[in-house]
Amino acid sequence: MPHYPTHTLLDRFLRYVQIDTQANEKAATYPSTPGQRELTRLLCEELRQLGVADARQTEHGLVFATVPATVPDAPTIALLAHVDTSPETSGRNVRPQVIRNYPGGDIVLPGDPRKIIRVEDNPELRQLVGKTIITSDGTTLLGADDKAGVAVIMEACRILCQHPEIPHGPIRVVFTCDEEIGKGVLHLDPQQIGAVVAYTLDGTGVGEIEAETFSADLALIAISGLNIHPAIAQGRMINAVRLAAKFIERLPQRTYSPETTSGRQGFLHPYVIEGGVAEVSIRCLLRDFETPQLAEYAAWLREIGQQIEREYPGAQVRIQIQPQYRNMRDGIAREPRAVDYAMQAIRRAGLEPRLKSIRGGTDGALLTAKGLPTPNLSCGEHNFHSPLEWTCLEEMEAAVRVVVELCQVWAGH
Repeated sequence: MPHYPTHTLLDRFLRYVQIDTQANEKAATYPSTPGQRELTRLLCEELRQLGVADARQTEHGLVFATVPATVPDAPTIALLAHVDTSPETSGRNVRPQVIRNYPGGDIVLPGDPRKIIRVEDNPELRQLVGKTIITSDGTTLLGADDKAGVAVIMEACRILCQHPEIPHGPIRVVFTCDEEIGKGVLHLDPQQIGAVVAYTLDGTGVGEIEAETFSADLALIAISGLNIHPAIAQGRMINAVRLAAKFIERLPQRTYSPETTSGRQGFLHPYVIEGGVAEVSIRCLLRDFETPQLAEYAAWLREIGQQIEREYPGAQVRIQIQPQYRNMRDGIAREPRAVDYAMQAIRRAGLEPRLKSIRGGTDGALLTAKGLPTPNLSCGEHNFHSPLEWTCLEEMEAAVRVVVELCQVWAGH
């Protein structure tokens, strides 16, 4: 395999993570934060500078572009990544730390020495001694989810544009917004992409292919009580804060939670609670690889709500279930080339492919449900959504090689 230097990859990544693109699930705009438009505008400019003439930013902040084919009549494939970062950890004023020739051992983050990336919790670091590790300073997340994917796609585009001898069909590039709050494909239709398959670059480590995700619902729980001055509250006040505490306490404690499950086990995850004596709202994620199980989780919540109402007359518990995404397993199985060709590309890049399931979701799950098979590929993400997030430059470089090989595999068929 010819070697195509990825000399601009690190600078790209560092440039992108310093733009605050943290999503806001309470916003009424799309995208939910202005930094996302800022980054997609920059990506459009950089694509045009590479010679991708049709690069454009839509009214919704999405980016569409096409690297023209060098092989006539080869299939069109698409590469996707999202520009937003998680609403759970600040993405403002990200200060990336570059550790060249990583010596091994725990990594103490300089902005908050209490934040330590421990080898015990990140055993993959043992295989990366001597490599280049990138972290935040510990006061924010890093944003490798998914700016590592953005940088990988951009670097692959640079290589394809500067090396027309590489055989490939039309390569559609799409950068989405608000993926972290479930709206990445809200304004995206497969017909706009015009590809036979797509690939999201939004995965961990190297050489992994994810063709199965959780199915996901969001439960919105509203608990209404009765507020009255504490001095005259006896026998009259119904404290929704206390009822919310009882509600959460009755959820499974030793099973069915993110902190007690792994592999193919599903969970219920209350992650936001807001309000006061009169009313409290709880947002709870429902996740499972088997879609019918979500209805069982919702039934558990409703039963707890009914218990609260029976025990505290005058209280009211309302539960609304919002579907988010569904396991993309069956949709991808209808186009077996999507995974088969990715495995070929990974081997051609000198890696061993590994098939995995995602304990989460991607834009690919929603696109697959819309009819466009979209597996997910590795791009070096680790500890995403956390101040302990990190990535490895060499893993991102490997992802670039996989993308370039993938384009050639599809052209060869």
